[in-house]
Amino acid sequence: MGRQTYLIRRGGAYSARLRVPLDLIEAVGRKELVKALGTNDPAEAKRLVWAVVDGWQRQFDALRNRAEMTDGDKGELVWSHYSGTLERDEVRRANTPQQADVDQALERAVERVGREGLDIHDPLQMLDAVMDADVMKNRRSGSGSVDAHVRQTKLADLRKHLATGENALVRHEIEAYLKQRNLTIDAVDRGELSRQLIRAEIEALQRTLERDDGNYGGEPADRLIKGLSGRVGAAKGESIEEVFEVFAAENVSGVAPDRINQMRRDIELFSQVAGKGFSVGQIDKKLVREWKALLIKFPVKATEMLAFKGMELREIVAANEKLKKKVLSDRSVNRYLSSLSALCKWLVNNGYLESNPVTGMSLAKEHNSTTLPFTTDQLNTLFNSPLFTGCQSADVWSLMAKEGNVLIRDHRYWVPLIMLFSGARPAEIGQLMLADVREEHGRWIMHITTEGDGDKRTKTKGSMRVVPIHPMLVRLGLIGYHAAQVKAGEARLFPKAVRNARGQMMAEFSREFSRYLTRIGIKEGRGISLYSFRHGVTDALRRAGYLDEQFGLILGHTQGTTTGRYGVMAHGVLEQRATLIDAIDYPGLDLGHLRDARRLLLASNLLKPQP
Repeated sequence: MGRQTYLIRRGGAYSARLRVPLDLIEAVGRKELVKALGTNDPAEAKRLVWAVVDGWQRQFDALRNRAEMTDGDKGELVWSHYSGTLERDEVRRANTPQQADVDQALERAVERVGREGLDIHDPLQMLDAVMDADVMKNRRSGSGSVDAHVRQTKLADLRKHLATGENALVRHEIEAYLKQRNLTIDAVDRGELSRQLIRAEIEALQRTLERDDGNYGGEPADRLIKGLSGRVGAAKGESIEEVFEVFAAENVSGVAPDRINQMRRDIELFSQVAGKGFSVGQIDKKLVREWKALLIKFPVKATEMLAFKGMELREIVAANEKLKKKVLSDRSVNRYLSSLSALCKWLVNNGYLESNPVTGMSLAKEHNSTTLPFTTDQLNTLFNSPLFTGCQSADVWSLMAKEGNVLIRDHRYWVPLIMLFSGARPAEIGQLMLADVREEHGRWIMHITTEGDGDKRTKTKGSMRVVPIHPMLVRLGLIGYHAAQVKAGEARLFPKAVRNARGQMMAEFSREFSRYLTRIGIKEGRGISLYSFRHGVTDALRRAGYLDEQFGLILGHTQGTTTGRYGVMAHGVLEQRATLIDAIDYPGLDLGHLRDARRLLLASNLLKPQP
């Protein structure tokens, strides 16, 4: 379509115009779209028109990417129409004035007559005084009968429509549901669904009339609605949202709060496909398969993009067909699936499901997606780079990566080194209190635990452990740094290491460190990250002849113990762990310059230390 056809001029003002594609005319309900731009300036109109046309094109893309409405979708809509009618009736009844409300309003009217000296023979003055009481009285005595008449009239109309095939009273419900979930339905199924919705409302209105007589025990007589009550919509306490909170509170695996919060966000995304209030007992492979198919097309950080603001999962995926934003990796899709799988495993154990529908649904692992350890050359490049030897700016170190006279010696310097010689996770190191680093039986140790002051977390209960400090860290000055923090009156070893808005420790540094690795030429694509240090420790201990099960306790891969929590350890056990830590070695790695260069440069006042 030519550019000039997007603009039309009516009465001096411009409007945007777009012809609806032939295949979408039925869905849109018109052959042409027109929207006033509110300007008579041609230049301004040309600027404004493209945003309007782009919005229409997105709508077209969304319509073309609609999924076919399933039987499950139809059942959910019919049941929600039935239950929603009853819920609205209950709200109306709850808001009906009680006799006590009428009495209080009359008392206030009498007080006002006496207080203001109103003439009781003046109809206008008295009408004004008793207005509130009169309205309440009418609502209480008259609204019930009036409302009942309205419901009886609508019930009669619905029965006529059911007989004739008219769908005017329920058409808007179907259209709203289809739009919200980006679904489509053919004309035959639409007609049948309309009849089902009418049957649902007939049943619901009959229940409301029974309630007028004080009967709240009525059950659906229509077999369609009666059948849905057992399989669509969750009983109280059995919706996905409600049951997840029970799962999170129990936390039988003892996972970290950060992970629980991430799982909650993942399950909320799943609920956008299943439907709000969906029963956990109805989660099946078909639903999981549908979710996975959408996740594969889901843009990275979609919820943070203005382009997708206000959209849900299906709408975002449809909009991205045109925007072409980068989508989730297979690894990220699997992470979403693992969140649902953990919930479903708990559902099986607690009798909600017979089997885990997520089993076998994961995507094949991406080629070269596994985190790799650093090579010796990469380690030497890293530890000879500006972050460790002196940079131009402590604020933009990851972007500039240029040599200078600013010496960084906070968590950004120490966390990589501590990971290199302990295998500890970055968040575990970042949250260490000064009391967690201490001398036991003549050996300095790190106590990784949730005990003590502060908002401390570990991945699992087994992650709480005692890790001896490697001799190289002592030689590099970690104990001296610890003493300096004690002298400064700090409570934490790394006071500048903070949690982000989602409560994650070291998340920002982890991202910056990956960027830094790219800047200095170590990182290309996936594979290398802050966690590469942890994998390097595993390889170092294997080189030293240890089996994985022998050093799992060092990495926090064991069951929780009181030793891990409170850090009380016998001398012999500590010696065994010290032997493991001392075996961590990287042939060809030279860190002598960190200690020597620091001492020489500080002595010559060429470096500005950053505490």
